[in-house]
Amino acid sequence: MAAPRKKRPMLLVGLLLVLLAVASSVAVYFFLDARDDTEAGATVDQAPSEPPIPIFVTIQPFTVNLQSDYGDRLLYVGLSLRVSDDATSAFLTQHMPEVRSRLLMLLSGKSAQELIKPEGKVQLKQQILGLFDEPITTPQPTLSIDDVLFSDFIVQ
Repeated sequence: MAAPRKKRPMLLVGLLLVLLAVASSVAVYFFLDARDDTEAGATVDQAPSEPPIPIFVTIQPFTVNLQSDYGDRLLYVGLSLRVSDDATSAFLTQHMPEVRSRLLMLLSGKSAQELIKPEGKVQLKQQILGLFDEPITTPQPTLSIDDVLFSDFIVQ
């Protein structure tokens, strides 16, 4: 009877080894499957997306008399408006005389001292964007103007 007792622990150890092998195989399968899903998702996320093509409305350069205590001061400025859609671009192009008039009125009230400083240019950009808060025509589509870009800026 002593012989069957020795076979029993060996049988139990063999059964545990088989269970351990099956459990580790299942764990490796699920681990690799999850890693493949992550890599596939990462590949999709890492694919470079095309940046939107910028749309610019160019305003031809013009010269404006500035307010000054020292005599005649002039500003020669050329700028472009970066817009988000073609409808805004078409509207601004169609109403360019009104846009230029608003810009001239704004700029003619400026002094040379405030425009030669970088802070003055930043403030001017904000004021130019604010010009389009008031409708040009009634009714007017919603304008989507993202930025004002200076191409020429000379104060004399």
